[in-house]
Amino acid sequence: MLKLNNIEVTYLDVILVLKGVSLEVSEGFIVALLGANGAGKTTALKAISGLLHTEEGEVTDGNITFEDQRIDRLSPEEIVKRGIVQVIEGRRLFEHLTVEENLRVGAHLRRDGAAIKRDLEMCYEYFPKLKTLRNQESGYLSGGEQQMVVIGRALMAHPKLMLLDEPSLGLAPLLVQEIFNIIQRINREEKTSIMLVEQNAIAALSIANYGYIMENGRIVLDGPAERLKENEDVKEFYLGLSEIGKRKSYREVKHYKRRKRWLG
Repeated sequence: MLKLNNIEVTYLDVILVLKGVSLEVSEGFIVALLGANGAGKTTALKAISGLLHTEEGEVTDGNITFEDQRIDRLSPEEIVKRGIVQVIEGRRLFEHLTVEENLRVGAHLRRDGAAIKRDLEMCYEYFPKLKTLRNQESGYLSGGEQQMVVIGRALMAHPKLMLLDEPSLGLAPLLVQEIFNIIQRINREEKTSIMLVEQNAIAALSIANYGYIMENGRIVLDGPAERLKENEDVKEFYLGLSEIGKRKSYREVKHYKRRKRWLG
Protein backbone atom coordinates (compact mmCIF):
# COMPACT_ATOMS: atom_id res chain seq x y z
CA MET A 1 0.00 0.00 0.00
CA LEU A 2 2.75 2.43 1.04
CA LYS A 3 6.43 2.07 0.16
CA LEU A 4 9.43 4.21 1.02
CA ASN A 5 12.13 3.21 -1.42
CA ASN A 6 15.64 4.09 -0.20
CA ILE A 7 14.73 7.70 0.54
CA GLU A 8 17.01 10.46 1.70
CA VAL A 9 15.61 13.64 3.28
CA THR A 10 17.52 16.90 3.46
CA TYR A 11 16.60 20.15 5.21
CA LEU A 12 17.78 23.53 3.90
CA ASP A 13 19.76 21.71 1.19
CA VAL A 14 22.49 20.76 3.67
CA ILE A 15 21.16 18.80 6.68
CA LEU A 16 20.82 15.10 5.83
CA VAL A 17 18.25 13.56 8.21
CA LEU A 18 17.09 10.32 6.58
CA LYS A 19 19.74 8.13 4.96
CA GLY A 20 18.47 5.44 2.63
CA VAL A 21 15.25 4.55 4.48
CA SER A 22 13.12 1.76 3.04
CA LEU A 23 9.92 0.49 4.66
CA GLU A 24 6.40 -0.47 3.72
CA VAL A 25 2.90 -0.59 5.12
CA SER A 26 0.65 -3.39 3.86
CA GLU A 27 -3.07 -2.76 3.49
CA GLY A 28 -4.92 -3.34 6.75
CA PHE A 29 -1.74 -3.46 8.87
CA ILE A 30 -0.60 -1.47 11.86
CA VAL A 31 3.11 -0.76 11.39
CA ALA A 32 5.16 0.71 14.25
CA LEU A 33 8.15 2.97 13.62
CA LEU A 34 10.21 3.08 16.81
CA GLY A 35 13.28 4.95 17.92
CA ALA A 36 14.69 7.48 20.36
CA ASN A 37 14.27 11.25 20.13
CA GLY A 38 16.03 12.62 17.06
CA ALA A 39 16.12 9.30 15.22
CA GLY A 40 14.18 10.69 12.25
CA LYS A 41 10.75 9.16 12.88
CA THR A 42 8.72 12.36 12.57
CA THR A 43 10.69 13.36 9.47
CA ALA A 44 9.69 10.04 7.87
CA LEU A 45 6.00 10.77 8.54
CA LYS A 46 6.29 14.29 7.15
CA ALA A 47 7.98 12.93 4.04
CA ILE A 48 4.93 10.71 3.50
CA SER A 49 2.31 13.39 4.23
CA GLY A 50 4.07 16.13 2.26
CA LEU A 51 4.58 18.39 5.27
CA LEU A 52 8.34 18.49 4.62
CA HIS A 53 7.64 21.14 2.02
CA THR A 54 6.38 23.52 4.73
CA GLU A 55 9.67 23.20 6.66
CA GLU A 56 12.22 23.62 3.85
CA GLY A 57 12.78 19.88 3.68
CA GLU A 58 12.61 17.59 0.66
CA VAL A 59 13.11 14.02 -0.46
CA THR A 60 16.43 14.30 -2.29
CA ASP A 61 16.85 10.65 -3.27
CA GLY A 62 14.63 7.60 -3.61
CA ASN A 63 10.84 7.82 -3.84
CA ILE A 64 7.59 7.23 -1.94
CA THR A 65 4.66 5.41 -3.52
CA PHE A 66 1.09 4.95 -2.32
CA GLU A 67 -1.10 2.42 -4.10
CA ASP A 68 1.59 2.22 -6.81
CA GLN A 69 1.54 5.97 -7.48
CA ARG A 70 4.46 8.24 -6.62
CA ILE A 71 3.49 10.85 -4.00
CA ASP A 72 6.72 12.47 -2.75
CA ARG A 73 6.37 15.33 -5.22
CA LEU A 74 2.75 16.09 -4.35
CA SER A 75 1.42 18.85 -2.10
CA PRO A 76 0.03 17.94 1.35
CA GLU A 77 -3.54 18.63 0.20
CA GLU A 78 -3.17 16.29 -2.79
CA ILE A 79 -1.82 13.58 -0.51
CA VAL A 80 -4.80 13.99 1.83
CA LYS A 81 -7.14 13.65 -1.15
CA ARG A 82 -5.49 10.31 -1.95
CA GLY A 83 -6.35 9.03 1.52
CA ILE A 84 -3.34 9.71 3.78
CA VAL A 85 -3.94 11.74 6.94
CA GLN A 86 -1.32 12.60 9.56
CA VAL A 87 -2.07 13.22 13.24
CA ILE A 88 0.74 15.58 14.19
CA GLU A 89 2.61 15.22 17.48
CA GLY A 90 1.51 17.59 20.23
CA ARG A 91 -2.30 17.42 19.90
CA ARG A 92 -2.69 20.43 17.63
CA LEU A 93 -6.25 21.71 17.79
CA PHE A 94 -8.16 24.83 16.91
CA GLU A 95 -8.45 25.72 20.58
CA HIS A 96 -11.16 28.36 20.10
CA LEU A 97 -13.43 25.85 18.31
CA THR A 98 -15.64 23.34 20.07
CA VAL A 99 -14.96 19.63 20.06
CA GLU A 100 -17.57 19.04 17.36
CA GLU A 101 -16.33 21.91 15.23
CA ASN A 102 -12.81 20.46 15.39
CA LEU A 103 -14.12 17.07 14.33
CA ARG A 104 -16.01 18.59 11.40
CA VAL A 105 -12.83 20.31 10.22
CA GLY A 106 -11.49 16.85 9.42
CA ALA A 107 -14.24 16.43 6.81
CA HIS A 108 -13.65 19.76 5.05
CA LEU A 109 -12.71 18.11 1.74
CA ARG A 110 -15.82 15.92 1.71
CA ARG A 111 -19.18 16.81 0.19
CA ASP A 112 -21.24 13.79 1.31
CA GLY A 113 -23.28 15.45 4.05
CA ALA A 114 -25.23 12.40 5.20
CA ALA A 115 -22.06 10.29 5.40
CA ILE A 116 -20.28 13.04 7.35
CA LYS A 117 -23.09 13.01 9.90
CA ARG A 118 -22.83 9.22 10.21
CA ASP A 119 -19.06 9.44 10.64
CA LEU A 120 -19.48 12.06 13.35
CA GLU A 121 -21.63 9.61 15.29
CA MET A 122 -19.01 6.92 14.60
CA CYS A 123 -16.38 9.15 16.24
CA TYR A 124 -18.61 9.51 19.27
CA GLU A 125 -18.95 5.73 19.45
CA TYR A 126 -15.16 5.36 19.58
CA PHE A 127 -14.82 8.29 21.98
CA PRO A 128 -18.02 8.48 24.08
CA LYS A 129 -16.53 11.17 26.30
CA LEU A 130 -16.32 13.54 23.36
CA LYS A 131 -20.08 13.38 22.88
CA THR A 132 -20.62 14.84 26.35
CA LEU A 133 -17.99 17.51 25.56
CA ARG A 134 -19.17 18.25 22.01
CA ASN A 135 -19.97 21.91 22.78
CA GLN A 136 -16.88 22.50 24.97
CA GLU A 137 -14.09 24.72 23.63
CA SER A 138 -11.20 22.41 22.79
CA GLY A 139 -8.59 24.56 24.50
CA TYR A 140 -10.04 23.63 27.88
CA LEU A 141 -9.78 19.86 27.41
CA SER A 142 -7.32 17.59 29.17
CA GLY A 143 -4.40 16.10 27.24
CA GLY A 144 -6.14 12.76 26.85
CA GLU A 145 -9.36 14.39 25.63
CA GLN A 146 -7.42 16.47 23.13
CA GLN A 147 -5.70 13.33 21.82
CA MET A 148 -9.12 11.78 21.27
CA VAL A 149 -10.21 14.86 19.31
CA VAL A 150 -7.21 14.86 16.95
CA ILE A 151 -7.60 11.14 16.21
CA GLY A 152 -11.33 11.62 15.70
CA ARG A 153 -10.68 14.59 13.41
CA ALA A 154 -8.36 12.44 11.28
CA LEU A 155 -11.00 9.72 11.18
CA MET A 156 -13.52 12.24 9.81
CA ALA A 157 -11.34 12.54 6.69
CA HIS A 158 -12.15 8.87 6.00
CA PRO A 159 -8.47 7.94 5.51
CA LYS A 160 -7.10 4.82 3.90
CA LEU A 161 -3.87 5.32 5.85
CA MET A 162 -3.54 7.19 9.15
CA LEU A 163 -0.13 8.42 10.31
CA LEU A 164 0.00 8.75 14.11
CA ASP A 165 2.90 10.66 15.67
CA GLU A 166 3.49 9.89 19.37
CA PRO A 167 -0.16 9.47 20.45
CA SER A 168 0.95 8.40 23.95
CA LEU A 169 3.09 11.49 24.59
CA GLY A 170 2.38 13.02 28.00
CA LEU A 171 -0.53 10.71 28.84
CA ALA A 172 -1.04 8.65 31.99
CA PRO A 173 -0.58 4.87 31.54
CA LEU A 174 -4.30 4.09 31.78
CA LEU A 175 -5.08 6.67 29.11
CA VAL A 176 -2.32 5.30 26.91
CA GLN A 177 -3.91 1.86 27.10
CA GLU A 178 -7.33 3.30 26.24
CA ILE A 179 -6.01 5.26 23.25
CA PHE A 180 -4.10 2.24 21.90
CA ASN A 181 -7.17 0.01 22.29
CA ILE A 182 -9.17 2.51 20.22
CA ILE A 183 -6.44 2.70 17.55
CA GLN A 184 -6.58 -1.07 17.28
CA ARG A 185 -10.38 -0.99 16.97
CA ILE A 186 -10.25 1.65 14.22
CA ASN A 187 -7.78 -0.51 12.31
CA ARG A 188 -9.92 -3.61 12.69
CA GLU A 189 -13.42 -2.15 12.26
CA GLU A 190 -12.81 0.64 9.72
CA LYS A 191 -10.11 -1.27 7.80
CA THR A 192 -7.83 1.76 8.19
CA SER A 193 -4.13 1.04 7.75
CA ILE A 194 -2.00 2.75 10.39
CA MET A 195 1.61 3.83 10.65
CA LEU A 196 2.42 4.50 14.28
CA VAL A 197 5.47 6.48 15.43
CA GLU A 198 6.20 5.87 19.11
CA GLN A 199 8.84 5.92 21.81
CA ASN A 200 6.64 3.64 23.92
CA ALA A 201 7.86 0.48 22.20
CA ILE A 202 5.98 -2.01 24.36
CA ALA A 203 2.60 -0.32 23.82
CA ALA A 204 3.20 0.11 20.09
CA LEU A 205 4.36 -3.47 19.50
CA SER A 206 1.41 -4.80 21.49
CA ILE A 207 -0.99 -3.65 18.74
CA ALA A 208 1.26 -3.62 15.66
CA ASN A 209 1.62 -6.32 13.02
CA TYR A 210 5.12 -5.27 12.01
CA GLY A 211 7.78 -2.93 13.34
CA TYR A 212 10.81 -0.94 12.21
CA ILE A 213 13.46 0.52 14.49
CA MET A 214 15.20 3.69 13.41
CA GLU A 215 18.48 5.08 14.69
CA ASN A 216 20.32 8.15 13.35
CA GLY A 217 18.16 8.36 10.25
CA ARG A 218 18.48 4.69 9.26
CA ILE A 219 16.35 1.58 9.67
CA VAL A 220 18.53 -0.72 11.75
CA LEU A 221 16.13 -3.54 12.60
CA ASP A 222 12.72 -4.72 11.46
CA GLY A 223 10.45 -7.71 11.77
CA PRO A 224 7.06 -8.99 12.91
CA ALA A 225 5.96 -7.23 16.09
CA GLU A 226 5.87 -10.42 18.14
CA ARG A 227 9.48 -11.20 17.27
CA LEU A 228 10.64 -7.66 18.03
CA LYS A 229 9.01 -7.80 21.46
CA GLU A 230 11.09 -10.85 22.32
CA ASN A 231 14.32 -9.62 20.77
CA GLU A 232 17.04 -9.12 23.39
CA ASP A 233 18.50 -6.07 21.64
CA VAL A 234 15.09 -4.38 21.63
CA LYS A 235 14.56 -5.17 25.30
CA GLU A 236 18.01 -3.87 26.12
CA PHE A 237 17.69 -0.67 24.12
CA TYR A 238 14.22 0.30 25.32
CA LEU A 239 14.15 -1.13 28.82
CA GLY A 240 17.82 -0.83 29.77
CA LEU A 241 17.95 -4.47 30.83
CA SER A 242 20.63 -7.00 30.03
CA GLU A 243 19.82 -10.68 29.58
CA ILE A 244 20.40 -11.34 33.28
CA GLY A 245 18.23 -8.42 34.33
CA LYS A 246 21.01 -6.02 35.26
CA ARG A 247 20.07 -2.37 34.82
CA LYS A 248 22.24 -0.59 32.24
CA SER A 249 22.70 3.05 31.42
CA TYR A 250 21.85 4.39 27.95
CA ARG A 251 25.54 4.77 27.07
CA GLU A 252 26.24 1.15 27.90
CA VAL A 253 23.62 -0.16 25.51
CA LYS A 254 25.26 -1.38 22.32
CA HIS A 255 24.52 0.20 18.99
CA TYR A 256 22.35 -1.69 16.56
CA LYS A 257 23.88 -3.16 13.45
CA ARG A 258 22.11 -3.25 10.14
CA ARG A 259 20.37 -6.62 9.81
CA LYS A 260 18.63 -8.60 7.14
CA ARG A 261 14.86 -8.31 7.11
CA TRP A 262 13.16 -11.21 8.89
CA LEU A 263 10.65 -13.21 6.96
CA GLY A 264 7.52 -14.92 8.27
